[in-house]
Amino acid sequence: MTTMTLRTRFAPSPTGFLHIGGARTALFCYLHTRRHQGAFVLRIEDTDTERSTQEAVAVILEGLNWLGLPPDEGPFFQSHHTARYLEVVQTLLATGHAYPCVCSRERLDAVREQQRTTGDKPRYDGHCREAHLTVAPGQPHVIRFKTPQEGEILWEDKIQGSIRIANGELDDLILVRSDGSPTYNLAVAVDDHDMGISLVIRGEDHISNTPRQIHVFKAMGWAVPEYGHMPLLHGSDGAKLSKRHGAVSVLQYREEGFLPSAVNNYLARLGWSHGEQEIFTMAELEQLFDVSALGRSAAIFDRAKLLWINGHHIRAATPEQLLPELAFQLARLGIDPAPSSEQLAAILPEFQPRAATLVEMAQKCRFLFIDSVLPYEEKAARKHLTPATRPALAALAAAFQALPAWTTTALEEAFQATLTAFGLTMGQLAQPVRVVLTGSGASPGIFETLGMLGREKSLHRLQEGLAHLDRQEQTTA
Repeated sequence: MTTMTLRTRFAPSPTGFLHIGGARTALFCYLHTRRHQGAFVLRIEDTDTERSTQEAVAVILEGLNWLGLPPDEGPFFQSHHTARYLEVVQTLLATGHAYPCVCSRERLDAVREQQRTTGDKPRYDGHCREAHLTVAPGQPHVIRFKTPQEGEILWEDKIQGSIRIANGELDDLILVRSDGSPTYNLAVAVDDHDMGISLVIRGEDHISNTPRQIHVFKAMGWAVPEYGHMPLLHGSDGAKLSKRHGAVSVLQYREEGFLPSAVNNYLARLGWSHGEQEIFTMAELEQLFDVSALGRSAAIFDRAKLLWINGHHIRAATPEQLLPELAFQLARLGIDPAPSSEQLAAILPEFQPRAATLVEMAQKCRFLFIDSVLPYEEKAARKHLTPATRPALAALAAAFQALPAWTTTALEEAFQATLTAFGLTMGQLAQPVRVVLTGSGASPGIFETLGMLGREKSLHRLQEGLAHLDRQEQTTA
């Protein structure tokens, strides 16, 4: 299949979750094709049958869906194409580019041990390369690619620049294992050709695979795609990114309250820039991103920077954009916000400036949806709910009870009258009220909080607060 349309592919192995490095690769493939009106293909490379699972496939698809990176084609599964890979191997055998090898594991181990002893690079020694073997039915063997022994493989990498690898550095790659299954490099080369992939974007840890795949392309007479090998992500200590740095499932970032737009923004900035701009919408990234503008040095994953970007995206988001993620977080707290989704959308602007994550936002607004007895933060209750606050709190509750309308003006007047009657400052009364209304010492403004809760819940919680003080007094009496 040949085409002039740009085609990239994201090709994860379903042996685990979609981690943040894989998400970055998928994002770069997706953005580059959007910039150049190309096609983004999803391929599941499940040739490792022992470690590949359907659960991992589901998690990968869920992660891509959450990030908003839908493929234009796929997912395609390598496990469905085994017959095609073996068909290509037969062509390579017929044209002299491949050969059967009957070397036992014991012989190969002995050869490699001898090579290590003499200081040579351990590798296959070509024992069967020119043997012209005819393999008997049932005889254990593998099929190897006959790698050229002279010359070099050269390609202009879209990110790394010119890369040269001498053929003498490569041994004869196994194409088919002794159990008849195709190997990774064979399957990748065949699929990239058959799917018309014109640009392969992947991590620089795959550079060693590229010359092997190019050899297969050339032996089959196929057009070789372009390649762009991205620098890997490192932690702040300079080591390769691991779980302790943040190389966890993309969906864990959802659980921790990050917005997909913020994760995409942050990942795009790891190795790519557009002037001094730090904050990007997805539409801007699709318009501006080009993989050839990536730097060659390793990008440093900085969780503090991700948090900062996330806070910015939360503040800039519309209620409609935030609602699904906040509802997700509230559900994790055992709250079903669906019946109150309209109310939730209305109150979101009160919480957007006060939260760096959706977890934090959900915790800050959960008081609005709790009907049972509200738990108080111990430190806030100890500081603000004291016997000295009870008389003013009781008077305020009575004043609120008598209000004909639950309006901000009426609430402010009742509040001010109580402050004057007891000679209190705003903070001396507002903080105890805040604790009994929300359970914590921090919330939106007290009148906004009363308005969001409404008359019934506000009066009920004020009575709960008075009962709490009464129990407290009985305990200490």
